[in-house]
Amino acid sequence: MDTTEPFDDPRLTTMGLLFEAHQGLVAKLDPAWRAAGLSGLDLNALLRLARSPGRRLRMSDLAAQTALSTSGVTRLVDRLAKAGLVRRESSPGDRRSTYAALTPEGAERIGQVMPGYLAAIERWFTGLLTPEQLDALVAGLRVIRDAAHPDATARTD
Repeated sequence: MDTTEPFDDPRLTTMGLLFEAHQGLVAKLDPAWRAAGLSGLDLNALLRLARSPGRRLRMSDLAAQTALSTSGVTRLVDRLAKAGLVRRESSPGDRRSTYAALTPEGAERIGQVMPGYLAAIERWFTGLLTPEQLDALVAGLRVIRDAAHPDATARTD
């Protein structure tokens, strides 16, 4: 039996390319958020808050969108709150729900990161693709995300 055949499967190549692209992009984008004293996880959470209605999310939704456990998102929000970048808010309609909300200081910090971050995204990711390639990639990523990580989409309720 030929044991090398399964290792020549093009699906393995596709996954390997995805992992390598992700690792390479993180390495290229890291200096942009580090310059503002943030980790990639910090920036991800702050951007999710900034792009959400009212610039806030339920803690459980933030956990799902950042792929953190409830204790992990609690630690993240604690750290960001200590830095003055987010605050916790109680839900008036549901005492069991707590929200993480972006503060003006958090919005200012994101504003500091954006020029360098967007320039790096353009240089190392979106600018390498034609508009057609980028449209196809975004469409494909949405299909995969919706199937593999449906909790990452923002809730509208």
